[in-house]
Amino acid sequence: MSAAHLTTTLLAAAMAGFSATVSLLNTTWAERSLTDYGVPRSWWTWLGVAKAAGAAGLLVGLFLPVVGVMAGIGLALYFAGAVITLIRAHRYAHIPAPLIFAAPVIGALALGA
Repeated sequence: MSAAHLTTTLLAAAMAGFSATVSLLNTTWAERSLTDYGVPRSWWTWLGVAKAAGAAGLLVGLFLPVVGVMAGIGLALYFAGAVITLIRAHRYAHIPAPLIFAAPVIGALALGA
């Protein structure tokens, strides 16, 4: 494992963990955004749990690579879904946000290959 892979994986896990924490704490600005995007309230907790599981999976993947690959793919799909949600909500200016969170995940997957 290279230093670049380790650093990128830790960054990806930290960013996904931050995003999960914001979702799970139901911060006002996150609630407002999810409501504006048309995401059902019943999904909010599960979306936060999915991001937290992805972050944890990336960390476990440092020791069990197959887990990290699965977590990385899951997070990449999660953030792709976020982009699709933004497109459906006609919030085109917000599209860079999930891409910023997806970038280190994709980088970690590429460097781990």
